[in-house]
Amino acid sequence: MKSDIHPNYREVVFQDTTSGESFLTRSTIDTDETVTWEDGNEYPLAKVVISATSHPFFTGTMTIVDTAGRVERFERRYGKRKRAAGESE
Repeated sequence: MKSDIHPNYREVVFQDTTSGESFLTRSTIDTDETVTWEDGNEYPLAKVVISATSHPFFTGTMTIVDTAGRVERFERRYGKRKRAAGESE
């Protein structure tokens, strides 16, 4: 097996910026930030926008994240989507 071709596989703290939840797992992601975890050790910190704590599939809520009018542009081309029962506009 060749040496020095595999990424560094280590423990990393992932922080969901939407919900504020954090979890410790192993990953090869490169990060510049570090954080002190509950056990007192310092780990690399990776910030994510969506995780299982904020994803609509796991939370049961449906939200549309509109970036630069993409939803409106889609609705102009293909028509408005039908809303589910109990969903607000």
